[in-house]
Amino acid sequence: MAITEASGGIISSLKLSRRNTLIKWAPLLVLVVLIAFFSLIEPRFFSVRNFARIFTAASPSLMVAVGVTFIIIMGSIDLSMEGTISVCAVSFAFCFMALGGTLASWAWLSLPFALVIGAIMGALNGLIHVKLKIPSFMASLAMGFVGTGLAMVMTGGDRIRIEDEFFRGLLTERILNFPLMVYVAVLFLLVAWVIQSYTILGRNFYAVGGGEELAIASGVDVDRVRIMGFMLAGIFFSVGALLAVGRIGIAETATGNNFMFLSITAVVVGGTALWGGIGGVWNTLVGVLVVFVIGNGMVVIGLPGYTQDGVLGLLVIIAVILSTDRKSISFVK
Repeated sequence: MAITEASGGIISSLKLSRRNTLIKWAPLLVLVVLIAFFSLIEPRFFSVRNFARIFTAASPSLMVAVGVTFIIIMGSIDLSMEGTISVCAVSFAFCFMALGGTLASWAWLSLPFALVIGAIMGALNGLIHVKLKIPSFMASLAMGFVGTGLAMVMTGGDRIRIEDEFFRGLLTERILNFPLMVYVAVLFLLVAWVIQSYTILGRNFYAVGGGEELAIASGVDVDRVRIMGFMLAGIFFSVGALLAVGRIGIAETATGNNFMFLSITAVVVGGTALWGGIGGVWNTLVGVLVVFVIGNGMVVIGLPGYTQDGVLGLLVIIAVILSTDRKSISFVK
């Protein structure tokens, strides 16, 4: 009897190990298969020029998705990114123009100013969630609407054009055929990785996501960690806003449009678990690339946009199925 139970335990452990390995490497495998698939159908897909196009389009979304990653690791959700991005973009543009309209003047101060605005928006988001005991998805969704409305009031529905050649150099200046904004995104990705892996705050994100009660018992100030997490996410949202403005040269209320769908999809497809404690920024990088490779590949081979949305929706479902142990869940909320 004991031998049978031991054998059953070993088999269960092996199955769990194989499942965890599949979850870990599945997103990267999907990315490789997608690149191979589109390259076989259309040889022009596999070129430095096209990959530069993909990375350029993906850079703002990568920053937003990295911010969301910290929140999801904690077991929460942040849906405020569209409003936060719009407010940061518009605030940056007004400050930029007021200080001379070029980075060669005092207008460079508008860059840290935008980061501060993002941090404030994130902190307010976290405070509302923690102090008022409002579920994170509802608090952040409300803050997103507030941000969009505020951006509309600030601009009156108008667009603010940023034509400074130094700032637009994020898009026009290239190193090894890739725009500067791609390298900026990589730099902030590395910063996020350091925060995630080598700081107490980053470890506390995983502790809270792994089990809030256990984290409290271990002496973690969960409320403070959550507020800091939302503040950090707001900073990365503002970086995404700056890259989005640098890419198109325009700041407006619609600057934040579509970032919610892209960022949440990328985080989930990349393998970060929605219930927290599993995943990280490298998973998010793979997820973002999967999303934008699909979009670019379908354009290259001539498929309509709604096909891309359908494929991404299926990928999200598959990713959640693979990453969820449904036997341990009695009820899905």
